[in-house]
This record gives sequence, C-alpha cells and structure tokens, in this order.
Amino acid sequence: MTKVQIRFKLQRPLDDDLLAHLPKTHSVYGIQMVKVNADNTLTVEYDATRMKPTEVEAVFTAAGIPVVM
Repeated sequence: MTKVQIRFKLQRPLDDDLLAHLPKTHSVYGIQMVKVNADNTLTVEYDATRMKPTEVEAVFTAAGIPVVM
C-alpha cells in the first residue's frame, strides 16, 4: 500500500447537508482519511496502488461534495 495525500479545493463551503455526505466517501475502498481544513479545502489520504487522483475526485463528486483539484 502506498499512502498519498491530495488536497482538493471546495467550490463552496460545506454546510450541514454536505457534511452529511462525507461518510459516503469513507466507505470507498482505498480512501484512508478525509480532513476538512479551515481554508475551504479537503485533505484526503488514499492508497495510490488502488486509486488515481481523478478517481478520488470522482468519489467526492458522486457523493455530492463539490471539489476541484
């Protein structure tokens, strides 16, 4: 396993509704940790042997969390 961290910019601040979608991302095999930062970014630690950065971004987009690399 190769742990890698990537930072995504949030297109808008997370409100209560969007925060409720974060647990969906934790159930995806390969995502290890998600941290919401004060500067409207997300830090995501994932297994680079299982996922590519674009796939990680797609997980958040599918969960309804508006992120960009």
